[in-house]
Amino acid sequence: MISVNICSPTLDLKAAWDDLVRRASANVFMNPAALAVADNTGFARIKVLLAWDESAGAKRLVGIWALQVRKISPLWPALLEALPYNYAFLASPVIDPAFVSDVVPAFLTAIRQSPLLPKVINLKSLDAEAPSFASLVTALTEQGGTQLRLSEGTRPFATPEFGVKRSGSTRKKLRQDWNRLSAAGAVDIVNSRGPDLRAALETFLTLEAASWKGARGTALLCKPADAAFARGMVTALADSGNASVALLRVDGRAIAAQVLMYCGTTAYTWKTAFCPDYAKYSPGALLIDKITDELFSTAGITAIDSCSAEGSFMAQLWAGRRQMADLLVDVGPGRSLTFWLEAARQRGYLRLRNLRDRIRALSAPPATKKVSLAAPH
Repeated sequence: MISVNICSPTLDLKAAWDDLVRRASANVFMNPAALAVADNTGFARIKVLLAWDESAGAKRLVGIWALQVRKISPLWPALLEALPYNYAFLASPVIDPAFVSDVVPAFLTAIRQSPLLPKVINLKSLDAEAPSFASLVTALTEQGGTQLRLSEGTRPFATPEFGVKRSGSTRKKLRQDWNRLSAAGAVDIVNSRGPDLRAALETFLTLEAASWKGARGTALLCKPADAAFARGMVTALADSGNASVALLRVDGRAIAAQVLMYCGTTAYTWKTAFCPDYAKYSPGALLIDKITDELFSTAGITAIDSCSAEGSFMAQLWAGRRQMADLLVDVGPGRSLTFWLEAARQRGYLRLRNLRDRIRALSAPPATKKVSLAAPH
């Protein structure tokens, strides 16, 4: 017996969430602590779908899916987005694998029957290899829902058994960069947790603002609301041991920072920043490389999600890939005007992005067409 209720994010779910992620597929961006920060600060308007198994008498959480209610503009119809807030990079629900075939259709039915939720859902950054993805496609077909596959791709992904490049030109360059950096001063790496995390997070924010992201206005500190949300989310996750900030230091000075998040046995390399003065040493790549080994050897981590696109510098570090997909679906009856409007908008956006990428590739000097190992994501 599966029941679904829809609510706002609440920290009351912590115990049920902790129990679920010991059994379920991972997605740190669905953690109730992060959702509560986004909702309480007004950073996103979030509705949480909770699936409960009641077959044994006592209710047990077997699925959670957080969706953002969003309007592109005041005149645009409201949509649901399965990336629950900006800076989330995975939209897949967290579901106990024993209940996937029951929970996914129950989620769709709950959305369709709710008078308060839009019926068109923008499903970006779905894990196409998760059991929930196949169940989602099947359930939409069986329930008569409309679905449009907007794009497919891969994401750099690593496990202890596969994904980390142990030889070749990339490994050679990393060794050379590490040796050259070590000759410039005393090098160490710290992965800050607990009370030290807040100071390390501020170091990351400062490094990011001083980088090309700051120049383009896309660094977190460029928008006070974004910076406040990031501080709140990372510290809320850290309070339960689900976030840390790793720093690469030379003579005590941080030259690269990596914000890490955790869900079950999966780690997420959420955001990277480095000091431009040390770009020739590829500090961001060096930090990721060392932290990858540390996580796999000491932290009980069995997978690392890069949170990055195929063209990022992470693709040069890791050979492992995870299949991803973007869908647009309508769970309501027929094909609504909202669905067609959003489909046209998404297709137009994809065409413009592809055109931009082609122009950049044509205009880039030959030496810069290959992604630098120092480039942050």
